[in-house]
Amino acid sequence: SLAQLGRFAEAAEYEAEAIRLAEPTHHAYTIGLAHNPAATVHLLKGDWAKARSLIEHAIAVLRTGNVVFPLPGAVAYSAWVLAQLGEASEALTRLQEGEQPLDRLAGRGLVGALGWIYHALGRASLLLGRLDEARRLGDRAVESSPRQPGYAAHALHLLGDIATHPDRFDAESGEAHYRQALALAEPRGMRPLVAHCHLGLGKLYARTDKREQAREHLTTATTMYRKMDMRFWLEQAEAELAELR
Repeated sequence: SLAQLGRFAEAAEYEAEAIRLAEPTHHAYTIGLAHNPAATVHLLKGDWAKARSLIEHAIAVLRTGNVVFPLPGAVAYSAWVLAQLGEASEALTRLQEGEQPLDRLAGRGLVGALGWIYHALGRASLLLGRLDEARRLGDRAVESSPRQPGYAAHALHLLGDIATHPDRFDAESGEAHYRQALALAEPRGMRPLVAHCHLGLGKLYARTDKREQAREHLTTATTMYRKMDMRFWLEQAEAELAELR
């Protein structure tokens, strides 16, 4: 929750304490349950190497302990991180593995995190250039989050990124999805996602020659990323601003 609010330093304290308490138990479910949200902190911040380390440890422990849940989430996170790190072959393997158990989990009533898992798989698909698959997973993420507006906001942002991909640029659809995501994220204080929406809108307006609007959104994104110490995303926003100048 703290990571979703952009309070990463505070989140890190709980992350470290949860892992410190979990590891000595040698209990697969407990360890996996501690590492999954810990990895989410670094996924949201854009610290891909650290996220990968935590996720892969969780997967190894959960498989050794033959624990069904929360393994699907960890596999989906792994697909996203591996794709972000450019390890396409491994990411594709995890992507294909990650979706298989989801319908079965939904049938057993384990639906709480489905929207977030579909979003993670959709992110991996987008990074791998599988745009139709990404769109399908993004739609599933929205459909799976009717009572979880935070997850829905992430899914809508994903759909915005898909709509503004160079291979199928649709400015109207992209803008609508970013605006919808912002409408959910802003009142909930989800600052990292708010910054991402401003980055997306800035890039969109830059491509449609709305330079003043582009500058406004990119400046907002840059300022927010800097305050939250989200360096991976800050570099992207700064590069977009420099290109606009």
